[in-house]
Amino acid sequence: MAKIHGRVVVAKADEVYLFISAEDSIRKELSEFFKFKVPGASFIPAVRKRFWDGYIRLFNLNTNKLYLGLFSYLKEFCEDRGYTIEGYEPDKDTFTIERYQEIVQDIPLELREYQKEAIAYAAHNQKCILVSPTASGKSLIIYSLIRYNFLKKNKKALVIVPTTSLVEQMAKDFKDYGFRGEIAKIYGGDKESDAPIVVTTWQSMMRMPKGFGNQFGMVIGDEAHLFQAKSLTKIMESLTEVKYKIGTTGTLQETKTHKLQLEGMFGPAYFVTTSADLMEAGTLAQLDIQALVLSYCEEERKLVSKMTYQEEMDWIVRNDKRNNFINNLVKDLKGNTLVLFQFVEKHGKPLFKLLNELDRKVFFVFGGTDTVDRERVREIVEKEKDAVIVASFGTFSTGINIKRLHNVVFASPSKSRIRNLQSIGRGLRKSDDKDKVTLYDIADDLSWKKNMNYTLNHFSERINIYSTEKFNYEIHSVRIPANANHRP
Repeated sequence: MAKIHGRVVVAKADEVYLFISAEDSIRKELSEFFKFKVPGASFIPAVRKRFWDGYIRLFNLNTNKLYLGLFSYLKEFCEDRGYTIEGYEPDKDTFTIERYQEIVQDIPLELREYQKEAIAYAAHNQKCILVSPTASGKSLIIYSLIRYNFLKKNKKALVIVPTTSLVEQMAKDFKDYGFRGEIAKIYGGDKESDAPIVVTTWQSMMRMPKGFGNQFGMVIGDEAHLFQAKSLTKIMESLTEVKYKIGTTGTLQETKTHKLQLEGMFGPAYFVTTSADLMEAGTLAQLDIQALVLSYCEEERKLVSKMTYQEEMDWIVRNDKRNNFINNLVKDLKGNTLVLFQFVEKHGKPLFKLLNELDRKVFFVFGGTDTVDRERVREIVEKEKDAVIVASFGTFSTGINIKRLHNVVFASPSKSRIRNLQSIGRGLRKSDDKDKVTLYDIADDLSWKKNMNYTLNHFSERINIYSTEKFNYEIHSVRIPANANHRP
């Protein structure tokens, strides 16, 4: 079939959107091209009640606007169809090695080559997402980019992070890198500052007056994968005058919808390095994954086969013999150990009660633990040799850095790629007495006849992640005795 030629005219509306002019047929094509169904849409109440069709449309037919960060996809769309595209080219910075030396001259650390390349890419392109794993030195990259912002004589810089503990940590890191000016730490209340660097949580950003973000020359969104949330999207869409927008994250979800939403707001994804490469270079601790697949009796398999996903999850985390297995496992482990759970009341607290009987220092951290206490736990563990932290995935999978962490235990089933990789990253930092970390991934084989149970499917997805990331892993089968007791 012969290509239908058409014309697409693109103009920059602001630092968030492009304005697109084209004939109606092309605009409708664009709407379909940038239309994606939300994963799990059929379970969303608004979809089930037919208030919404479950699709996200990144090109708005009413306003003719498209996220500025999606220009490369728009260009590809036109080239594939033989359409001409004109009127806009992305702004680029001239970035020289001389200017790079200006950026780093006062930093008391030698940057690695992949860090230099990431800084150069972000500075040149002005908008992007830097994808780099935990312990790869993201905060140093962020600080170097802020220095570049100042050298460009732009306005002050804003760093948005997900938690109050990360506000404190990021500010401390910047001071360690040599910054001697004021750093404003905003969380827990509405306040503004004239400081050249502002570090805040996205919750605090939501409370700021309209246009607050446009006073900054550079905005950096740490843990950028979280910005898919509607509230964070609103923040990014308000930054209509901010030229430099940089997202940083350890990993991106593999769904095209998620990736394009984030790239639309920040710019194209740039993959800085991988955990496997850093381990090979000796920058990170070596990772040893021991996957422990718990096998249950026929009676229990048959029972669980009739359950919904949530019922299966409840059955697993309330299983006393399973929790005793975790307790005995941790008891035998040498070195500081992080035990991660998903549900506070029905799993975290019972596990803590069991583990707290060990002849070791045991700490419990969850969403209700304030920032000061979390930092206190981190500092204590850095000085200990055999401490145990029982923590929720939500609090310790992101942003908490403990170098002296020797073991990580996945006590609750999870299929989230981002959560799993970030949780693994908690243990990858090297210390004087540690060059290896062991992950114990606990899975549950409750398959009945030819049907695989829900959480075992999740385990298969985790194994796929380990294979993709080139991690070393071993799978072991462990028999759980029959007649396991359960708490009501």
